Amino acid sequence: MRFKLGLLIGGAIGYVLGAKAGRGRYEEIRSWFNNVTEGKETMARKGQSLIDTGWSAVFTDKPVS
Repeated sequence: MRFKLGLLIGGAIGYVLGAKAGRGRYEEIRSWFNNVTEGKETMARKGQSLIDTGWSAVFTDKPVS
């Protein structure tokens, strides 16, 4: 019961503080989050490209440039 009460109070406090922060702060946080997640996707693609290049070098006789 105490957990539910704490969760309810925490949610209410978060809602009030979020409402006071306003739309501008929400957009700022959302933009930051999108930049972080987009950066991870870009790094994953670059890493996969390097892996593909390495595997092609293993299975062919051509040197990798």
